[in-house]
Amino acid sequence: MERQKITAIVTGAISLVLGILYLIVVQILDSREMIPAPIGMAVLNTLHHL
Repeated sequence: MERQKITAIVTGAISLVLGILYLIVVQILDSREMIPAPIGMAVLNTLHHL
């Protein structure tokens, strides 16, 4: 019974650490300046023919 309790505590702690790391990474990525994706020549040609 004691081993199961330790396993549950360790896996819960790992889960919390991973969750917090995930939130930090999302915040970092979200705070970056948005740079628009380049428009390829194929898209420009398609729009030109419409």
